[in-house]
Amino acid sequence: MAHNLDSKIPSGPIESKWTKTKFDYKLVNPANKRKHSIIVVGTGLAGASAAASLGELGYKVKAFCVHESPRRAHSVAAQGGINAAKNYQNDGDSTYRLFYDTVKGGDFRAREANVYRLAEVSANIIDQMVAQGVPFAREYGGTLANRSFGGAQVSRTFYARGQTGQQLLLGAYSEMMRQVDIGNVELRSRREMLDVVVIDGKARGIVVRNLLTGEIESHEADAVVIASGGYSNVFFLSTNAMNCAVTAAWKAHKRGAYFANPCYTQIHPTCIPVHGENQSKLTLMSESLRNDGRVWVPKAVGDKRHPNDIPENERDYYLERVYPSFGNLAPRDVASRQAKYRCDEGRGVNEAGKAVYLDFADAIKRLGEDKISERYGNLFDMYDKITGQNPYKQPMMIYPAPHYTMGGLWVDYNLESTIPGLFVAGEANFSDHGANRLGASALMQGLADGYFVLPFTLGNYLGGTKLEKVATTNEAFKAAEHGVKEEIKKMMNIKGARTVDSFHKELGNVMWEYCGMGRNEAGLKKALQEIPKIREEFWNNVRIPGDSNYLNVELEKAGRVADFLELGELMCRDALERQESCGGHYREEYQVDGEAKRDDEKFCHVAAWEYTGENKPSVRHQEELKFENVHLATRSYK
Repeated sequence: MAHNLDSKIPSGPIESKWTKTKFDYKLVNPANKRKHSIIVVGTGLAGASAAASLGELGYKVKAFCVHESPRRAHSVAAQGGINAAKNYQNDGDSTYRLFYDTVKGGDFRAREANVYRLAEVSANIIDQMVAQGVPFAREYGGTLANRSFGGAQVSRTFYARGQTGQQLLLGAYSEMMRQVDIGNVELRSRREMLDVVVIDGKARGIVVRNLLTGEIESHEADAVVIASGGYSNVFFLSTNAMNCAVTAAWKAHKRGAYFANPCYTQIHPTCIPVHGENQSKLTLMSESLRNDGRVWVPKAVGDKRHPNDIPENERDYYLERVYPSFGNLAPRDVASRQAKYRCDEGRGVNEAGKAVYLDFADAIKRLGEDKISERYGNLFDMYDKITGQNPYKQPMMIYPAPHYTMGGLWVDYNLESTIPGLFVAGEANFSDHGANRLGASALMQGLADGYFVLPFTLGNYLGGTKLEKVATTNEAFKAAEHGVKEEIKKMMNIKGARTVDSFHKELGNVMWEYCGMGRNEAGLKKALQEIPKIREEFWNNVRIPGDSNYLNVELEKAGRVADFLELGELMCRDALERQESCGGHYREEYQVDGEAKRDDEKFCHVAAWEYTGENKPSVRHQEELKFENVHLATRSYK
């Protein structure tokens, strides 16, 4: 039976909720902190900052990552910047405006209290990272520079050229490694979490596979934090790194953590278009490029002239035309749909007709090539290397691609899942972005969760929860280990004829076709027929070479694809149930002149799915959303 979820939002004015709540939280004194152990799964921005902060406080932390080094976390790919309500430009920004923009950008499908807290702590993040030596861009006088991003009319995005994510990750990584050196954090690299261990209803540890040796290991703790990122690789082709997976979150889901809004996936408008059947991933060109780049297509259908040969009066700068207030800085979901419309009209500009131009000619003429190189040089170099085209001399070609996932494990205001003691941070949770994420807000959320939220909420949990001592000899650990080993054994014994990648591609094609930029009832029902067939064949005909007792990349991929096959079905079911359009969830039946049409009467809620067992339908629960500070309104950027 579905029921409403308790989000544990504090009472009182939104401006004081977080301050009052921090005072009301139970505290753990320094001597007792040393007695508590915490597991952090994932060492990107959210995980590394959480591990560093918790270690600094004195907790005993075990941090796990699938890479040989946390520096390879996918956070490095967030190139363009990080938002913060500093108002350095004196252009009207404030905590409230960042809060408002984020709620509106998410199409009124985010929880107000969480979003306000995010905006409130955003300024602290910048101070923290500057203190750690992150080389943010600066104005001539020494002050930190800002630029604009989609969905905002103010300049609040701090950046380090085109490598902001990498520089921020190095800052968080250095602080975590300082704690490793001190002995407060134990780093376990090349480990993949394959189960959560629940004892007496609480998360008390995890089971991992050592990716180098194949050994199955158990680790106990008083609480577990999952910060394992998003699930866009369900589409196969996405901007995510190849190792990005849903596995950690999905295993937690199957242990009782509800999965919220899985259909909320973001399509990024500025990616290098698909160039061949054998491509394994897509490359993101930072949204920061839309500050100075102008997006256009030829006015004439089928015009294949070189872009430099198309005169100004024969170009359609469609974002500037359709959204004059925001222009090229329209939000990602809006900009992506408009690109798709233009290409569907037959005005796409590459051989496949699936691209639009991003043109810097005006900016270079106005500012000079040196200034554009100073702002975006490494991005231009990357584009040149991948495409063989010089974006200083001719426009870039871009097209939307799967990028970020707003859905994730459901958490309350404390970032705690429906499993007590299991906390979820960053992109792995659903909490702060609603149905669409504004650019430069991913880095902000990951660092806010790790540095400024979890240290308080985890302390409150540990200070107010009676926890018996557990060891990995406990029957629950033995049972979880046995389950993991049996699943691996089952996969290895299939010895079929098809590669893991062939199944992943087949799933990705179905997901992109029927649950991508545009969705409709017939397509989603078709996907819900196709995905179970793919999954059945996977479990009967996949071939995994090698052995499970040492390094086996194909086995790693197989486990992740098995989880994607289950997640994909839930995504389509969630999209089918949500009979409205909002943000990145665009149901073609629910629109007004090509814009998303929400149904606030029936769907102003979070959908959180409960796993009920293999081959059993998940149960849909609801958390009603209330908008008392930013009133529900039709989202407009015109």
